[in-house]
Amino acid sequence: MTPRILTTSLALVLCSAAVFAQNSTPPASAVELETLYTTTLEDRAADILKALSLTNDTDAVTVHDLIIAQYRVMRSRDALIDAQLKAMGKDVSYQNRASQLQAESKSLHAYFFGKLAEKLTPDQVEKVKDKMTYNKVKVTYDAYLAIVPGLTDADKAKIMEWLKAAREEAVDGGSAPEKSAIFQKYKDQINGYLNANGHDTAKAFKDWADAHPNTNNPVAK
Repeated sequence: MTPRILTTSLALVLCSAAVFAQNSTPPASAVELETLYTTTLEDRAADILKALSLTNDTDAVTVHDLIIAQYRVMRSRDALIDAQLKAMGKDVSYQNRASQLQAESKSLHAYFFGKLAEKLTPDQVEKVKDKMTYNKVKVTYDAYLAIVPGLTDADKAKIMEWLKAAREEAVDGGSAPEKSAIFQKYKDQINGYLNANGHDTAKAFKDWADAHPNTNNPVAK
């Protein structure tokens, strides 16, 4: 390689390195990650409090602090469960986490909603549960009514019963995918019930998909 070519190649390498250095983002520090997490929690709490429309400032502060504390304790719970699974050589998945998640969440769930009930009405507690599960009860219920034809009042009541049971469990889920997995478990039960009671959910889902191409079906896998 001639000196001129060598010099040109070296210059290109140095230039590329400089561009990479400018465009690459260094890994976030623990402090930065914690700051981001805190901001996310505050946004979640603010969204819930907005839905509650509390007029008593003291109650609002108490509810805010309870929500923040619940998310943080669930985060610590998840870290413990995941560490235990990894120590046993198991994948960190909802299927592997499920039994421990339910066992570890019972006292947390009871304490959190018990404290909320001291400051909120039953309807307001329902709103907290809906917000913490991305309003999946309403979204999924409305989807069943829109997609499966001929639902009776008994069918509708059963669907709502199972969806609220799903919410009661999913509110303890540590992530959006985990909450979705919990709801899916109950949707499978709903679909089985509907199929056993005169409905054909597979056909209903296909008909709806044909009529709404490129649109996600909230009640099918």
